[in-house]
Amino acid sequence: MQNPSYKLEAFEGPLDLLLALIEKNKINIYDIPIVEITQQYMDYVNSMDTDDMEYMSDFIVEAATLVKIKSKMMLPVPEVNEQGEEIDPRAELVERLLEYKMYKYISGQLKDKQLDASKYMFKPSTIPGEVLNYKEEVDVKELLEDITLSKLKDIFNDLVKKKEDRIDPVRSKFGKIVKEDSDIRKTIYDLQEYGLKNRHFMFKAYMERLSTKMEMIVSFLAILELIRMERIKIEQEDLFCDIRIDYLATDIAPIEDLALT
Repeated sequence: MQNPSYKLEAFEGPLDLLLALIEKNKINIYDIPIVEITQQYMDYVNSMDTDDMEYMSDFIVEAATLVKIKSKMMLPVPEVNEQGEEIDPRAELVERLLEYKMYKYISGQLKDKQLDASKYMFKPSTIPGEVLNYKEEVDVKELLEDITLSKLKDIFNDLVKKKEDRIDPVRSKFGKIVKEDSDIRKTIYDLQEYGLKNRHFMFKAYMERLSTKMEMIVSFLAILELIRMERIKIEQEDLFCDIRIDYLATDIAPIEDLALT
């Protein structure tokens, strides 16, 4: 029995050809007879008359994919996944075909909308200027004719309430955020200058000289850096007691020589 012949038009790509074959054969896309479809696909590829190798290469790659699927389905022992379920070699192809079919349908819908839009005609505005710029005069006396103090009070209260409703109850209570300038190098230099002058001082007393939280944080970091540089040492007699700071160096390291990491 001879295979039926199909006269097929040019296709945008291999998936377009496969969908056409599935529709012409009235095949369930979830149960593709891969042997039959592969044979019809190869018949079409062999009959293609084109010198465009880039166009042909897509069809040849898909042909190799079909042959690979066909060979997997002929294996005596099917592949199984980690759950022990049999893997259908056609599953990936079916997924690609469904995705392509969806995009093809959407592109057709967009093309129809484009055609429909081309049928609309627009004309420039021909409204006379005096009509376009016309503004109805408002008679203030007539507008305020029945307004009383009581009604004005109600209107005012309503406006105030609407304004209060627009205020964020949380963020409206935030203070103003101001960026504080801090220079760790200068702080280290100032701390050395203070240490060279006083030689021994208490951590709490030194911190009380500072005015902002940022200055305290940077000064604490400066102390840690000077400990690392072995220019100061600290002692604490008991837990939670004040910390004694001893300045060990006999000079001040210049700012430009500080290699902070």
